[in-house]
Amino acid sequence: MIRPARAVAGIAAALLVAAAAPAAAIEADVVVLKGLDKITARTSTFKVPVGGTRTFGTLKITARHCWKTPPEKPPQRKAFLEIVDNRPDQPAEEVFSGWMFSTKPALSALEHPVYDVWVIDCTVTDGSNGAAPEKGSAG
Repeated sequence: MIRPARAVAGIAAALLVAAAAPAAAIEADVVVLKGLDKITARTSTFKVPVGGTRTFGTLKITARHCWKTPPEKPPQRKAFLEIVDNRPDQPAEEVFSGWMFSTKPALSALEHPVYDVWVIDCTVTDGSNGAAPEKGSAG
């Protein structure tokens, strides 16, 4: 009779571990950014598709990855960005390459004399939840 009790305890422990496992992050295909021009004090919200590039002032911003937490978790968005300053009077210079976090923008911030850029959101444009399609499914 000890074995069934151990089996029940083992199953209960496995269920608790599975319930406590973190939910997978959702990979998004569009990064929503906010930019500040420090000279004019104007802000702009704009989108950059993952793998694409968008210009903001003299900056060329390329989004490489964007992840967000699932809806049941506290909101966190993170994007891997490469930012190049393309001033007409100087050679192009990479001014940022790395992860930016929506809840902690100062943790990994763009340091630029004219512009600030930070992550607002990661969105999925195809209507899915960001999960990869199942094998054999159309789409």
